[in-house]
Amino acid sequence: MTTLLTVLTGMALMLALLALMQRLRGFGAQKPSDYAGLEPRIDIRQHLSGPIRCEGVIYGPLGRVTSRFTANMEGRWDGNRGVLSEHFTYDSGTKQDREWRLTLGNDGAIKAEADDLTRTGQGQQEGSAVCLNYTIRLPESAGGHALQVTDWMYLVDDKTIINRSQFRKFGIKVAELVATMRKIDA
Repeated sequence: MTTLLTVLTGMALMLALLALMQRLRGFGAQKPSDYAGLEPRIDIRQHLSGPIRCEGVIYGPLGRVTSRFTANMEGRWDGNRGVLSEHFTYDSGTKQDREWRLTLGNDGAIKAEADDLTRTGQGQQEGSAVCLNYTIRLPESAGGHALQVTDWMYLVDDKTIINRSQFRKFGIKVAELVATMRKIDA
């Protein structure tokens, strides 16, 4: 019995160590300052303004695609305050609307609000990237769970942003989203 307990304890420690290494070296270890000097420089007032077309996929906890979507977005800004309206259509035929209310500080800090967030999201734009952290409440039809989200947007060129988001429950990744966002010429 002691040998079995020793093996199980060793396995648990190895899993904990692997999880810690992934957290410290992977997606979650990025910081806005990692992108400080990179060009092109993102300014959400410019790059999330006007009509935007988005296409993306959502991966489940095992890394398989669970959903695909397209979205039409429209960003409007008045100084450092903006609204980003999103109209999603999923491959299942489900439609979803969200409206982000964004405030950009002079230091690049971002405050984000939306009706399905449990509290104000916090973020930062720096260099060619934006990071946003928030807790989202899924619709009842999707279980109604509150998930912690880390959302990274990387400016590729003046019209294209790549968005990668991870969704966690109790610190465990339960979904990931990857999408392109392209400005549409007015």
